[in-house]
Amino acid sequence: MNNEKSGLDASFARNTLDEIPTPSSDAKRITGLVKSGGRVTGYQLSDNSILSKEECIDLARRGGVQGVGVAHRGSTEYLKSIPDGTEDNNLGSLPTVK
Repeated sequence: MNNEKSGLDASFARNTLDEIPTPSSDAKRITGLVKSGGRVTGYQLSDNSILSKEECIDLARRGGVQGVGVAHRGSTEYLKSIPDGTEDNNLGSLPTVK
């Protein structure tokens, strides 16, 4: 039953995403969050580049970022981890970078 519940949770979480872009073979991973006043304003990628939130959403849509989907709250778009059954690679678990 526990596996069934986690499968339902993952399905529900995927349904909260507006888009799940297909990453290209050279897609980067998000390794850190840039924050201002507690809000995510950008992302650090696995090549150490830092992009604004909007730039990273655009890159993700073009297949340049792996493991994320695009969601929205009101009129604000944001990136969200694609559920994979593990918590340690969720965006909220990543370190804040300057």
